[in-house]
Amino acid sequence: MPIKVLVVDDSALIRQLLSEIINNEADMLLVGAAPDAFVAKKMVQEFKPNVITLDIEMPKVDGLRFLEVMMKACPTPVVMVSTLTEKGADATLRSLELGAVDFVPKPKLGVAKGMEEYRSVITEKIRMAAHSTLSVPTQSRASQHAAMRYTGSEKVIGMGASTGGTEAIKDVLMHFPKNAPATVITQHMPPGFTTTYARRLNSLCEIEVSEARGGERLLPGHAYLAPGDKHLVVECSGADYRIALSDGPRESGHKPSVDVLFNSLAANAGANAVGVLLTGMGRDGANGLLQMKQQGATTFCQDEKSCVVFGMPKVAIELNAASYVTPLASLADAILDTLESIGVGTRL
Repeated sequence: MPIKVLVVDDSALIRQLLSEIINNEADMLLVGAAPDAFVAKKMVQEFKPNVITLDIEMPKVDGLRFLEVMMKACPTPVVMVSTLTEKGADATLRSLELGAVDFVPKPKLGVAKGMEEYRSVITEKIRMAAHSTLSVPTQSRASQHAAMRYTGSEKVIGMGASTGGTEAIKDVLMHFPKNAPATVITQHMPPGFTTTYARRLNSLCEIEVSEARGGERLLPGHAYLAPGDKHLVVECSGADYRIALSDGPRESGHKPSVDVLFNSLAANAGANAVGVLLTGMGRDGANGLLQMKQQGATTFCQDEKSCVVFGMPKVAIELNAASYVTPLASLADAILDTLESIGVGTRL
């Protein structure tokens, strides 16, 4: 059966463009193109689409409000169509919190160059969304590790994710105590979005979260997020670990790449590292996680049921790269239990 797609956008030109893209795909069926939330609501009820592409900025009722109501009344995979601005980044991250699966930038009308790539990106995301597992927003809960003291600064946690990862990373970090080991993160995300995302995480977590600038010494109680256009690498500097940012080519199809991060941890931290591979499409991070495990690191993969897209963890599990396969809800405690078992954490 073809993937039934509903396009929701107040711009007639965008509706026409997205409709043409969808109609040219043999495995997709355009069921409607709505100019606003009121028409979209009727079309959702009538056509029951498999995937919705949704504009954030619309008159009368904006995309966020429509998404929030729809996910309660008729949960449907949604790919947001977002402007690549600071305001757009903040709204897009909010849409992911409300249950959207992924997002794509607004197409640049009249610019032929790059349109074929845009067509490939948006159709890939629609296919992925059609086979995704809708995430349920979680409430903050107290970690059993809040009363732990972590000794030494030699341990480092490496975390990687793609589709669905913004919420998964948030869920894990919100349950790290303020003195947890240093954490380095690669999340597939465009430039600018990582700045906003790091700021949002920092406002929610006990640990301090920042976008990596390069040159920082890894400190307990801190998490460092790879910028959207740079690879994050962990290097040794005497007895310390420091962050280096690389402007090298894409690895495993991505920049930043989880494999680049994990390979640097395997080479420079070895058994002092913990690797965590979360939800995401593709295979980025799977080989790097295997390298970490082979160098003595404890490694975790998010389990299939709690993944929005069981791609990257699935490949890693097939490679026998995971020491443990763990549901998202218990992943933070499992990571901290591991650190406690090897003597890094002690109860107060």
